[in-house]
Amino acid sequence: MNASTSGPAPELVLSGGMVHTPNGVGIADVAVRDGRIIGVGSYPDAARRIDCTGLDVLPGVIDSQVHFREPGLEHKEDLESGSRAAVMGGITAVFEMPNTSPNTDSLMRVHDKLERAHHRMYCDHAFYVGATADNAEELGELERIPGTAGVKIFMGASTGSLLVAEDEQLARVLAHGRRRVAIHAEDEARMNARKDLRVEGDPASHPVWRDDTSAILATRRILRLAREARRPIHILHVTTPAELELIAQHRDIATCEVTPQHLTLAAEDAYPRLGTYAQMNPPIRSAEHVAGLWHWLRQGVPDVIGSDHAPHTREEKAKPYPASPSGMPGVQTLLPLMLDHVANGRMTLERLIDMTSAGVQRVFGLVGKGRIATGYDADFTIVDRKGRFAVTEDWLESRCGWSPFTGMELKGRVIGTIIRGQSAMWEGQLANQAQGEPLRFAHAL
Repeated sequence: MNASTSGPAPELVLSGGMVHTPNGVGIADVAVRDGRIIGVGSYPDAARRIDCTGLDVLPGVIDSQVHFREPGLEHKEDLESGSRAAVMGGITAVFEMPNTSPNTDSLMRVHDKLERAHHRMYCDHAFYVGATADNAEELGELERIPGTAGVKIFMGASTGSLLVAEDEQLARVLAHGRRRVAIHAEDEARMNARKDLRVEGDPASHPVWRDDTSAILATRRILRLAREARRPIHILHVTTPAELELIAQHRDIATCEVTPQHLTLAAEDAYPRLGTYAQMNPPIRSAEHVAGLWHWLRQGVPDVIGSDHAPHTREEKAKPYPASPSGMPGVQTLLPLMLDHVANGRMTLERLIDMTSAGVQRVFGLVGKGRIATGYDADFTIVDRKGRFAVTEDWLESRCGWSPFTGMELKGRVIGTIIRGQSAMWEGQLANQAQGEPLRFAHAL
């Protein structure tokens, strides 16, 4: 890391940080011009310098599963507030989910989201198209819309037209298109049959109702259907070790995600302490499950970490279980929580980088993102691995205003979020204006 590039001086140099590149890790400068990286090495001249001495310069962290609730549910969150939370937590780009009101399931509705995001979202972004029984034949075209992250299937845990629960419908969806399809894998029929296992007022019964078998049944079904359709799939928010063991046997067709919540919260503590604020789909499960997820993470099975940021208001969450909605915010706490796990020896920083940048690029075919390398977008997440901070409500940017992790003392502090060479956040101060742009994907150029 000691060569510099000829030509005009860089517009920006991140100087003296511990830079994490595909070539290794070392103290270096990173030079930027026109929003892209022009080199890693020594750059004494620059129009603007940011001193990163003592800090780690990571590739921009990407959260490949968020629910920002716009349109239709803006009382919980919107594209602007959700993206503020993202960049405050070091996230440079997000993939946003289609279960809004109305659902994002047509060309018009994808374009509506892209227009809403323009000059309002602080981070780069892409939007999923929701699969339905009615739009299956159109999905091959819809997934190619610039700015789309691909197709999302809800096998369970959704309502209305976005629920695609039957094998025949799933096969029709998988038959149309080429890009990797994201899957919420819970078995709707089993969950319907087990609804009487929910205990009024007791959210600890949530994982009893939505049990391991609901998850493994759906995962087994979608793996079989994907193989028959010769279609790559990505299984979201995996919560059971058995699923990861199964997915490990199908790596040619399947990738998968785990969330910070499922790696951090255990049912034995979470439900008594947090009540319905710990309620999400798939559920927070036992400490034994948490240990099993970490085992398979160390075996290299989960490809990415996504937050499944899914905010609801305090008033909604205060309803007695099961009237309370499932979901919790998480985009702002994804990286701080995982840095704390790194500090505690549960994973390496290299593995975290792979799961939040390079892995996302690899799984989804992102263009120009996911690594610190010449020619790539100048997206960086700058962190102080020795810094400590507490998650407080006044730090949170999400409209819902709460987090299940409030009060936690974490080691590893996010210092800055730089997107295409522009500071979106530095030392807790947001940029004056939103600068997010649609993401680009190899199969939708």
